[in-house]
Amino acid sequence: MAIAIVILILILVTVIFHFLSPWWFTPIASNWTSIDTTINVTLWVTGFVFIIVNLFLAYAVYRFRYNKNRRADYEPENKKLEGWLTLVTTVGVAAMLAPGLVVWADFVAVPEDADEFEVVGQQWSWSFRFPGKDKVLGKVDTRLISAENPFGLSLSDPFGKDDILVNSNQLHLPINQPVKVLQRSKDVLHNFAVPQFRVKMDLVPGLTSYFWFTPTKLGDYEIFCQELCGFAHYLMRGKITVGSLAEHQQWLTQYPTFAQTQNQPKGDLIAGKKHFQNCVACHGDQGAGNSALNSPRIAGLSQWYIKRQLSYFKDKIRGNKTDDTFGLQMASMMATLPDETAINDVAAYIESLTTIVAKEDLTTLTNATDLSKGKALYSNCRYCHGENGQGNYILNAPNIAGQYDWYLKRQIANFQNRLRGTHQGDLYGNQMVLMARLLHSEQDIDDVSAYISNLPTTVTKTSNQQQLK
Repeated sequence: MAIAIVILILILVTVIFHFLSPWWFTPIASNWTSIDTTINVTLWVTGFVFIIVNLFLAYAVYRFRYNKNRRADYEPENKKLEGWLTLVTTVGVAAMLAPGLVVWADFVAVPEDADEFEVVGQQWSWSFRFPGKDKVLGKVDTRLISAENPFGLSLSDPFGKDDILVNSNQLHLPINQPVKVLQRSKDVLHNFAVPQFRVKMDLVPGLTSYFWFTPTKLGDYEIFCQELCGFAHYLMRGKITVGSLAEHQQWLTQYPTFAQTQNQPKGDLIAGKKHFQNCVACHGDQGAGNSALNSPRIAGLSQWYIKRQLSYFKDKIRGNKTDDTFGLQMASMMATLPDETAINDVAAYIESLTTIVAKEDLTTLTNATDLSKGKALYSNCRYCHGENGQGNYILNAPNIAGQYDWYLKRQIANFQNRLRGTHQGDLYGNQMVLMARLLHSEQDIDDVSAYISNLPTTVTKTSNQQQLK
């Protein structure tokens, strides 16, 4: 009897909680109200079955409770009951599946007036590609991906020349305009999902999937990866801003076409060396850094990473907090680099430097450090930065081996204290803010910083170094 009462209470509490629950759908901001309807149909069917089955269970527990004077009847088959169960179950399953099949057919039936763009997923970031004036996206091939061609576009396809490349997790779309979303993965299985739009679909390596939707409300919406894609899966976020058509077109002008990225100069080392004279006082003439001046080693860093950081300082994405003394100094130094060409030239020259700092000069932390513990903590870092801290362009991770431990410690602390990586334009800094939380004490930071500074330092000869010679 007590068990039957508990089951009835469970049914009652579940139903009450459902209607009074504060957790429900996020407000919809697209045309896909039919998806909500489909989910509601499934909820009502399964909810009805839940109540009926549990009511029957409570009845059976009470009706057939133990009685020492009662004998159980053995009835292994009941064709009438089985027939009814089969019929009712079939109707219930059909009621749940049929709306979903109808909605799915609509989900992939793209309207003729829909604009088209591509979502590219990789561990652990999003990027986007829009067609240019020809309204046709060019051909791509994962085998063509490189630092100079991060989207892997075919150089021989004329339709790709004017494709607009958005190497950012920030996406802008026009309101009330249908869009077809092509999806591609560079590495593993991802899933592009925007809860307010009721859209989600897997990005399968080697395949191109697609769906469509129409944004119907102005605002900012978060993009999630809803497929476990690796250690830092939870960092794979982005943002969609829905605005007017004019705002969308203005936003696109901020990004280069594929042809423009291919025509960018490699960097003038002679001009870069001249600009670097403004850096020598702190970083040294060979980029070895100087602990007395709080300047890190920059020799051995890749041109793409140096360009990104210098641009961040110039645009106040980095070095914009009053407590970040040295970041503010670097931001003020950017007045010596007047434009993108100067940044590109000095970044090319810095990449050509090959100075390696002696190990005894890299380790200066006063706290006793445990390299074995640092190695264990570094296991969280190696997914991006590599087993030996060599960095990985594909994951946008710089070379960190051979860096001063005090500098590594300061940057980790800056991420933890939100002095760095909080600006919405600093995608990878945002990720580091979250990753830095995995270090729970100052001793943890000391240990992992000391371990990184002791990693074997190697310098790979680049085209810039060969050009300098």
